[in-house]
Amino acid sequence: MNKQPITVAGLEKIKYELNERKNKTRPRIVQAIAEARSHGDLKENAEYHAAKEEQGLNEKKIQELETTIATANVIDVTKLKEDNKVIFGATIIVRDLNTDKESKYKIVGKDEADAKKGLIFYQSPMGKGFIGKSKGEFAEITTPSGEKNFEITDVKYV
Repeated sequence: MNKQPITVAGLEKIKYELNERKNKTRPRIVQAIAEARSHGDLKENAEYHAAKEEQGLNEKKIQELETTIATANVIDVTKLKEDNKVIFGATIIVRDLNTDKESKYKIVGKDEADAKKGLIFYQSPMGKGFIGKSKGEFAEITTPSGEKNFEITDVKYV
């Protein structure tokens, strides 16, 4: 299996979700199945079938989280020497040259990405466009909404 880069915070979030699913969600579902079984005929027992389906989905997600942890290549950027270069895990401040609006992004792995929170997947068009650039450089990025031009105004390893 290929190692997938992940930030320290991203790994902690995944471990927390795995713990919640194993120690809270799983027992709750087992209880719901037991309760539904006590209602009798399982063939026409919608609660039983719904709980069994939820159990299957939860177990699948547990497997996915365990695989993510097993294949994680944890990158702690706080331990790297700062050289103002955009790398995986870096937090950047960019200025959109078209709107003059500043935005803050962190370059992260696929399991952490959330564009609404400024967490950009390193293999997305924006992630690829920023990685390797340095503070003060410009990035021209083709996005689904068209060409975007940015100036990287700051790079932090936090």
